[in-house]
Amino acid sequence: MVESDIVRVALRFVNEINRHDVLALLAMISNDHVFVDSQGQELRGRDRLADAWTTYFGRFPDYRIVIEDHMQWGVVVGLFGTASGTLRGPSGEVPPPNRWKIPAAWKVIVRNGRIERWQVFADNEAVRRITEAARAAAP
Repeated sequence: MVESDIVRVALRFVNEINRHDVLALLAMISNDHVFVDSQGQELRGRDRLADAWTTYFGRFPDYRIVIEDHMQWGVVVGLFGTASGTLRGPSGEVPPPNRWKIPAAWKVIVRNGRIERWQVFADNEAVRRITEAARAAAP
């Protein structure tokens, strides 16, 4: 695979995340795909990943990644930018106080045109504060 194709695959994955298209995401991952969150927790298996992405998009219905820069080292792509979203309220509303935007980076390994590893690096403290405040305010 040509190196520029590797970057294109990683950026297409971001596009599918931004479209919240879980089926497209699953179609792009390898059989041995691993998702690593910002806490270092790993998820494997299509069913677990489908549930995780579906749940996340449900909690943050406007979740979006903006890539400002990228670098490539062979099959590894580094993506740098921001992640943002709004925590959905208990009755389905998306209140402005629940909005967050954080700097983030992603390590992506692409082999044979598929995403083998998607690893997130971000300080999610702002997201945790909003989530905890919403839990505390819930009846």
